[in-house]
Amino acid sequence: MSGAVPTLAELPLEAIRSAALARAAELGCRHAEVRVEVIRDQYLALRDAAVEGTSDDVEVGVGVRVVHGDALGFAATVELHADAARGLVDQAVALAKVTSAAGAAPVELAPEPAHGESTWEAPYRRDPTTVPIDERVALLGAWSRRLLAAPGVDHVTASLHAVAEEKHFADLAGTVTTQRRVRVHPSLEALALDGPGGAFETMRTCAPPVGRGFEYLEGDGWDFESELESMPGWLAEKLAARSVEPGAYDLVIDPTNLWLTIHESVGHATELDRSLGYEAAYAGTSFATFDQLGTLRYGSELMDVTGDRTTPHGLATVAYDDEGVAATAFDIVRDGVLVGYQLDRRIAAEAGFARSNGCAYACSPLMIPIQRMANVSLAHGGAAGPTTAELIAGVDRGIYVVGDKSWSIDMQRHNFQFTGQRFFEISHGRITGQLRDVAYQSRTTDFWGALGALGGESTYLLAGAMNCGKGQPGQVAAVSHGCPSALFRQVNVLNTLGESGR
Repeated sequence: MSGAVPTLAELPLEAIRSAALARAAELGCRHAEVRVEVIRDQYLALRDAAVEGTSDDVEVGVGVRVVHGDALGFAATVELHADAARGLVDQAVALAKVTSAAGAAPVELAPEPAHGESTWEAPYRRDPTTVPIDERVALLGAWSRRLLAAPGVDHVTASLHAVAEEKHFADLAGTVTTQRRVRVHPSLEALALDGPGGAFETMRTCAPPVGRGFEYLEGDGWDFESELESMPGWLAEKLAARSVEPGAYDLVIDPTNLWLTIHESVGHATELDRSLGYEAAYAGTSFATFDQLGTLRYGSELMDVTGDRTTPHGLATVAYDDEGVAATAFDIVRDGVLVGYQLDRRIAAEAGFARSNGCAYACSPLMIPIQRMANVSLAHGGAAGPTTAELIAGVDRGIYVVGDKSWSIDMQRHNFQFTGQRFFEISHGRITGQLRDVAYQSRTTDFWGALGALGGESTYLLAGAMNCGKGQPGQVAAVSHGCPSALFRQVNVLNTLGESGR
């Protein structure tokens, strides 16, 4: 290898995959797949413009999954040679035999045609993990000092999370894929103290994580200059704002907030493994049970939600998933009715679907692929749809919600509450100032049933998370959620200060 951080091109990929697949065929495996991965994961944190911590982790390894007899087996190693690959198959087959003897239900995988050999790279201009640390520190430091210089800002924290992921996949059917993608998330938070009583408020950037390179921090995809210019004023106004009066309000929810509500109440709820009960021991099940497919009234007729593994710059965007399934887009909710789920090959076969829709992913070569979320997005109201200002103009008494913060949702993804970064009071169609201590609370179907209007294409934003957790042992995945600004009628608003008993 040429340096401390290897690339896939430097690894003996053909020898590893050929050895593994040949051994699987020898042992009579019905299915076998091998993944070779190089993942570089970096994190940089600053406090008040001084470096607080850095990490630069590289993971390289090989994972093999087989179907032998009627059971699955998986094994992985950091050894990168043909003999190790053959040994992995032996281990995986042995584990499958143990699982079969334990009386588990027979495993079937939904069919997937062979795709031959292909190479795919996500669109980006500058790999964020190769940007010199001095350059990253200088940019975050300059942004931090800019906020610290503003009146009323007492402290600033800044961070940058960057990942580059290379993956080589091959299976017995004849699919051989090589993929590379990057993702990045910069974040700054300003804090203002409110006198000797210990009260404080914070204001964080709303720039979402994206499947882009370092050019994102240079203004390609987000206007950081404008946001940093406005943050001190927003923070000062928030600190002086009055506490919200609880009750029912019309809400205009910005996509910088609504994406998280989609993630928790729609994205997780429509993972079919969860709906079938497989996540009950850890992350919960779902109210959107399989027997309601095609009949469950999820929301108003304005609600159209898709799962999409092909969205440009999406965090869950790939050409092929970790089972060799070609990426696609599919309906989840259409005209407010549940019409689809997110599937991997095993769950698709168990539930009677002809094919997976490509939702298998492993966060490491040492982890088995599990069903994970696609880019789950709410459709906008069209090119001629209303602007956010026009949605606000149609509200007599309400709140405009911007940015995500904390959230809580039950294990069935049905009852929830969400807060945010900024809450603007709406009176007779006009913004009259900020409010404090706001959370909106509802049940999933009630909330989406209250969807009264969708913003147009001009309000649409692709946001998301780098750290969606699932599985035992736990795995972390990145996923995007696109949505427009949207109007929800008469949603319950809580006063978080009052709810806390203070």
